[in-house]
Amino acid sequence: MIYARGEGVPKNPAEAVRWFRKAAEQEHAFAQYNLGVMYDNGEGVPEDDAEAVRWYRKAAERGNAFAQHNLGVKYARGEGVPKDDAEAVRWYRKAAEQGFAFAQHNLGVMYARGEGVPKDDAEAVRWYRKAAEQEHPEAQYSLGLMYARGKGVPKDDAEAVRWYRKAAERVT
Repeated sequence: MIYARGEGVPKNPAEAVRWFRKAAEQEHAFAQYNLGVMYDNGEGVPEDDAEAVRWYRKAAERGNAFAQHNLGVKYARGEGVPKDDAEAVRWYRKAAEQGFAFAQHNLGVMYARGEGVPKDDAEAVRWYRKAAEQEHPEAQYSLGLMYARGKGVPKDDAEAVRWYRKAAERVT
């Protein structure tokens, strides 16, 4: 991580990849996740979605919520794997159930759109709320929209404004 961030040493993505790989090959889930990120962003290695997916999957299967979320993103976008909304939902749910706010928000989006799951506004609200309560600004905005439109909750403009305001305060 110190080479990836340049903390105490000059930033050196290639050296970070070298150390992440050593740990990843020893089944260290966070190193596997970080190696996936390096391939995802093309830092220290050429950008390679399939290789990012390979490392995210290894970490995700070991229970790493960050990797589970990123693997869900890859399936939702069809990057490095065929687009598969149901598979995206499966990985988002694993991370969301561990309390990972980004995955909770994305799971809410999937329910709101009916992608990979039946459309269910109340379930979307439930996941948006979990993320919003963790100060996730996109989830706060999404929850505000649900109140403004009366989707999954009774229409409530005051509650919508409250969530919009929270989101706006987070984004400066």
